[in-house]
Amino acid sequence: MIDTLAFILAGGKGERLAPLTNRRAKPAVRFGGSYRIIDFTLSNCVNSGIRRVIVLPQYQSFSLTQHLLQGWNIFSPEVDEYIYAVVPQKTGEEGWYHSTADAIYQNLAFVTTIAPATVLVLGGDHIYKMNYADMLQQHLRTGADVTVGAIEIPRAVGQQFGILQIADDAQIIAFEEKPAQPMGLPSDPEHAYASMGIYCFQPQVLCGVVTEDAALGGEHDFGRNVIPHMLSRYKVMAYNFKDENKKEPRYWRDVGTVDTYWEANMDLVAVDPVFNLYDREWPLRTYQGQYPSAKFVWGQEWAGGRLGMAVDSNVSAGCIISGGRVYHSVLSPNVRIHSYAEVRDAILFDRVEVGREARVQRAIVDEGVTIPPGMVVGYDPEEDARRFPVSDKGIVVVSDL
Repeated sequence: MIDTLAFILAGGKGERLAPLTNRRAKPAVRFGGSYRIIDFTLSNCVNSGIRRVIVLPQYQSFSLTQHLLQGWNIFSPEVDEYIYAVVPQKTGEEGWYHSTADAIYQNLAFVTTIAPATVLVLGGDHIYKMNYADMLQQHLRTGADVTVGAIEIPRAVGQQFGILQIADDAQIIAFEEKPAQPMGLPSDPEHAYASMGIYCFQPQVLCGVVTEDAALGGEHDFGRNVIPHMLSRYKVMAYNFKDENKKEPRYWRDVGTVDTYWEANMDLVAVDPVFNLYDREWPLRTYQGQYPSAKFVWGQEWAGGRLGMAVDSNVSAGCIISGGRVYHSVLSPNVRIHSYAEVRDAILFDRVEVGREARVQRAIVDEGVTIPPGMVVGYDPEEDARRFPVSDKGIVVVSDL
């Protein structure tokens, strides 16, 4: 076991992903049918040999803490291994977590009590595969006070990220959060170096900088406040992301909007998936309910259209495709598709039912929703906009009927 304590920040409201986050924390949102978004960060920890993890939920925390208890109760505290969920506690003047740095500040007792060699601060809302042990090795080898995980991105989308400027030795010399004019790379002006929201700290440095930040005004955010203020006084290094997905280009997705969330799910259903869920060398863990295997039903009249089938799709356990057709879609557990229904380019959450002869395309249907027989979703933009939230790229979100 690596002598590292990992904090996973999981308290954000995820407003840009609404209405999918109206009833659950963003890290608890389904992804890829069987998984939750936080499962990818947690799987990275386990695969990296990090077995002391503190998850910091806040907003709509019940579904997330329930998932952790059901699916991640796998370590033994008797040998100093654990995954704990710690919600905000009234220990003094502190209350809700105000932002990322404040969440760590309110839980510094874990750092001082456990006294790890290094502390990782991670987000619980990204899809990627990363061996954190490689980053930790670089951090210790360079003698950095903090190391920031970074990845090259197109400069055109740099306004959405924290942008780094680095020297030849990978030391960070400038850090700007979501700049209007992102700095391009000297060797490639069309690309920029973006922070992944992954930080490796020396424990005493972390305690010092978040305590100092707590005494100041501002947003108490690592990207906007803490890291930029460290540049002139500390050794702040960048770690170039090494992808365990074993494909080109490197895969790291911020699924913070309906469009990016839908696109990342669609990455999974290609003939050769962009993001590989099937790599036995990098297993991805989640909670699997005690559901029967998926079932596909057809009748004697199959030649006339009653054929239960799914093509280029991820179909979870408990699903019944009863004479309907599914194309290029992601089905979460216990979905039912009735006769002559058609689903295309869609994401269906747990216990969704699509009624007989209904049609759904380019949509996300929330947990427990029943699409009535004959209903059409995703085919008429004007009609969809009158009934449901529709994203900038035309993805319809059905959260209630």
